[in-house]
Amino acid sequence: MNNAIKNTALGIQHLLAMYAGAILVPLIVGGAIGLNSEQLTYLVAVDILMCGVATILQVMSNRFFGIGLPVVLGCTFTAVGPMIAIGAEYGVSSIYGAIIVSGLVVIVISGFFGKLVKFFPPVVTGSVVTIIGITLIPVAINNMGGGQGASDFGSIPNISLAFGTLIFIVLLYRFATGFIKAISILLGIIAGTVAGAFMGKVDFTPVRESDIFHMIQPFYFGTPTFEWSPIITMTLVAIVSLVESTGVYFALGDILDKKIKKEDLTKGYRAEGIAVLLGGIFNSFPYTTFSQNVGLMQISGVKTKNVIYITGGMLIALGFIPKIAALTTIIPTSVLGGAMIAMFGMIVAQGIKMLSTIITESQENSMIIACAIGIGLGVTVVPDLFGALPTSIQILTSNGIVAGSMTAIILNILFNMLPSKKEVKL
Repeated sequence: MNNAIKNTALGIQHLLAMYAGAILVPLIVGGAIGLNSEQLTYLVAVDILMCGVATILQVMSNRFFGIGLPVVLGCTFTAVGPMIAIGAEYGVSSIYGAIIVSGLVVIVISGFFGKLVKFFPPVVTGSVVTIIGITLIPVAINNMGGGQGASDFGSIPNISLAFGTLIFIVLLYRFATGFIKAISILLGIIAGTVAGAFMGKVDFTPVRESDIFHMIQPFYFGTPTFEWSPIITMTLVAIVSLVESTGVYFALGDILDKKIKKEDLTKGYRAEGIAVLLGGIFNSFPYTTFSQNVGLMQISGVKTKNVIYITGGMLIALGFIPKIAALTTIIPTSVLGGAMIAMFGMIVAQGIKMLSTIITESQENSMIIACAIGIGLGVTVVPDLFGALPTSIQILTSNGIVAGSMTAIILNILFNMLPSKKEVKL
């Protein structure tokens, strides 16, 4: 009995550690593509539920899928920018068509992705992650002001809430330790929302009007549509997520003193592909391993899969309760903006961290990074740059993340994979 209570408490701790990341993605994407409060409540609820499904798919291990490690899955933040861009240009249905295809691609390549990893070394993945983080910062800044197009954009109350939330998060991160530090983003959002309620900026109507229980349904936002550019974009996001997950798998293997074999990686990739596919079908998101839960495991010292099963079960249960999901939709936009600065800044920091060790290895790596980030950011800021090119080419050039990623991949092959000329001895 005591063991069950302890495992449940540890499961709740893992849930809280990933909860801010789990709810921020649907709130950001849903807000950016113009969903109403009812649709946003559904999006948050189904995302929470699918986080639980994806986690259990990965923790369990059979002949076909599941790496069998105590890992928690959630939506990857690298998908936020691309999904917003796709939704703005092609519509919501195209987002989910692209996610479905990218999930199928991951399932198909899972058996030999280990061989493809050489095309995605840190110089490539670090550049992609940095580009994604940088392109998300304007979204955060707009939200700090109250949301793009808001009648009170940039008002003193909005700015005060945004910076108050950010300062609260920074102070927690500086002075708190252990678990409190791990959930500083979540606590900052809660504190900001409470402050917003006192300022009259919180509307509880979505909570009152939402049901206590609901059933999820496939294709809630309509029949998916399939466009080449979104498919390529989301497939690149999925591959970058696989590379990130590979690092988490090996980190967990070290913690558990377990040797990660090729077969384990294949089953892990396949489980992630299935999770992405289900995310597209049920109109949620692509899923990947959450490294913050690995850190929490190191802090707690508890490494059993039973705790993660409990976390996954609780996430699934919460996904059927819209009132809890609706609570997250009342967070003031400016509070989200303050939290986003920290979250998206951490993505940029992660990209820089990935690049920091390899940028000094050679001038070639510096050139790859310079061109990839330059092209990626440039195309994002000036999307009409390649407007005169044929439509078939614009598939690769109209999206900054795709353009930057392709630049990094091609230059990495040119500089680091093709045989260089040997000095001829006379």
